[in-house]
Amino acid sequence: MHRNTIRTVFGFLRSVLQRRLPILRTRSAGVEQIYNYRKIPGVYSTSGQPNEAQLQQIVHSGFDQIINLAPNSVLENAVVNEAEILQQLGARYTHLPIDFTNPTDADFDRFVALVRDAPADRLWVHCAANMRVSTFTYRYRRDVLGEDEAQARADLQAIWEPTGPWKPFLRRDADTGSPPAS
Repeated sequence: MHRNTIRTVFGFLRSVLQRRLPILRTRSAGVEQIYNYRKIPGVYSTSGQPNEAQLQQIVHSGFDQIINLAPNSVLENAVVNEAEILQQLGARYTHLPIDFTNPTDADFDRFVALVRDAPADRLWVHCAANMRVSTFTYRYRRDVLGEDEAQARADLQAIWEPTGPWKPFLRRDADTGSPPAS
């Protein structure tokens, strides 16, 4: 297994424990400290699941649109009332739950529509561990923005090396439904 995938999985498990055991929680100094934070210049910022205080930090840092790709479940370390928290803070929240065992091109199409409607410097996209998001971001950058594939892949692999159902999803071209031209 790829070392960044292992780091991401263990980091996710640590974040689950921190949410369940308040004594393990640490205060973060800024949005950059949110689990698996990545800024994709000119696109948006991403992370794993922020906690309640971090959601406030995100909004206070100028992000007013948040997209969550993780299902609302205990296994996903979800903030069950995330929509209400963000609404009270004046942020727009969109929940697009992606089944980790079955990411689809239809999911990706909905994601693209959401991202296209949002200003890049004010959009935050997260899921449980930034695995879903990093893969969707890779495809978005490659297929929609036409960015350099090597740079998009490097940012993806900084989080994980997709496995299982994510490998064929990664190879799909959003416009044709077929593998991208090499």
